[in-house]
Amino acid sequence: MKPDMNVRIAGINLRNPVMAASGTFGYGEEFAEYVDLAKIGAFVTKGLSLRPRAGNPTPRIVETPGGMLNAIGLQNVGIEAFIEKKVPFLRSVDTPAIANFFGNTIDEYAELARRLDEIPEIAALEVNISCPTVKQGGIVFGTDPKSAADVVSACRAATTKTLIVKLSPNVTDVVVMARACADAGADSLSLINTLTGLAIDLNRRQPVLANITGGLSGPAIKPIALRMVWQVAQAVKLPIIGIGGIMNATDALEFIVAGATAVQVGTASFINPSAVQSIAEGMEFWMRENGIASVNSLIGTLDVSR
Repeated sequence: MKPDMNVRIAGINLRNPVMAASGTFGYGEEFAEYVDLAKIGAFVTKGLSLRPRAGNPTPRIVETPGGMLNAIGLQNVGIEAFIEKKVPFLRSVDTPAIANFFGNTIDEYAELARRLDEIPEIAALEVNISCPTVKQGGIVFGTDPKSAADVVSACRAATTKTLIVKLSPNVTDVVVMARACADAGADSLSLINTLTGLAIDLNRRQPVLANITGGLSGPAIKPIALRMVWQVAQAVKLPIIGIGGIMNATDALEFIVAGATAVQVGTASFINPSAVQSIAEGMEFWMRENGIASVNSLIGTLDVSR
């Protein structure tokens, strides 16, 4: 019997729990020839700002054991070009598109939320308060509970769309941040964003990345991400989207068992452009083989009693 893969994230129905993560899937159209978008749950756009951003100077990506460091610096086309050039593609897609966005000030966050609220092709908003590859804005909001709450409150007042807040792992206690965002009006939480890391060129005795530090992603961060998802799932009642080192269906299902309602696939898409679809299909295959009727019956079933 075909298992039921449908999940619901704060009012949004997904055909399966697998989403393409922001910053790894362009604006959706770039991956359309590699992924049947009708076979995944949703995709999240590259992070949007009010004005276009060129990002950080190169080199800005380096492979590391078990992952990669990136310091792209949130390069994007800006909200105006997004509306004019990227939104038309979304009208042809029967898969929820979620807009990730960020600002340097609370007013910028609120203005972007307001602008995105007016776009019917956008199913939900993901507030990025957690990017460690820029020198201002996001990382500050993502590590201070009051600042995070202020951003979420401002965005909540500016939009009626489902509001997802993306949390940083670069904090002392992720649960404190989660509760602050939940209390401020978040509908869902996605975690984790990348961990701040450094790669060194020994011969030159210099950082490999022009930005000096970057965000670590890939399999190396999966145990940390699983732990944080499990902790937050115990502390808040919001649906959680798990992110961090998901390379296959087993990885994704572990996040579901830890308490996530859905997952996002990021770095795996750089290795295999069709990874997000393959992972969704692999999850369904595992459930069928193991006699699991609904993916919802797996959410939060981690047994820690021993």
